[in-house]
Amino acid sequence: MRPANSVVAVVDDEENIRETVAFALRREGFPVELYATGLEAWRAFQQKLPGLVILDIVMPEMDGLELCRKVRGVSETLPIIFLTSRDEELDRVLGLEIGADDYLCKPFSMRELLARVKVLFRRSAIDQSTSRPTGDVPVRHGDLELDLQRYTVRWKGANLNLTVTEFMMLHALVRYPGHVKTRKQLHQEGYPHDVYVSDRTIDSHIKRVRRKFEEADATFERIETVYGLGYRWKE
Repeated sequence: MRPANSVVAVVDDEENIRETVAFALRREGFPVELYATGLEAWRAFQQKLPGLVILDIVMPEMDGLELCRKVRGVSETLPIIFLTSRDEELDRVLGLEIGADDYLCKPFSMRELLARVKVLFRRSAIDQSTSRPTGDVPVRHGDLELDLQRYTVRWKGANLNLTVTEFMMLHALVRYPGHVKTRKQLHQEGYPHDVYVSDRTIDSHIKRVRRKFEEADATFERIETVYGLGYRWKE
């Protein structure tokens, strides 16, 4: 399922990355627009927004963080995926905080990128639909509700804005309450296409998930750290 606007804008100052990503997207049937700078992309977006943005952080004229802020000023729902280098953890965190839906580290798996593009388009298409797909029954664990079609989360009735990666890691924890999930297992859940990320990145994801729950509920303490092993969802 895709929304009416399935145009993917690829914004990156590295021509080889733009062309490689564009080739893969077009093979999957997605229309593509290419931009070498954030400023060039912003000028085009002011005329018409794409359906999804794949966005590098470090670019001339206008970096990815600034472009993301500008886009969020006109659309809270446009899906945005950041492409970052492994040594830009602070920028990745800032990107997620200002409104990116997810990120991938360079070098990245094209299969992984395509999978996330499809998930975000699917979530966007369902959100724009007035009907719920057949068989789309939310998963409930007490006060927690996970919608496996929309990739959305509700806690005590409050909506939580989790990225795709965060959603998949949370789902891994709540599927087996009380069971410890190692960082390696969470890595496999959040990055299923053989993408390497460090244990520190897994910890950062879990930290952000906790913070989002705590912003909705100051008493939240269901995600427990099991030192030396990983994390678990307390029963």
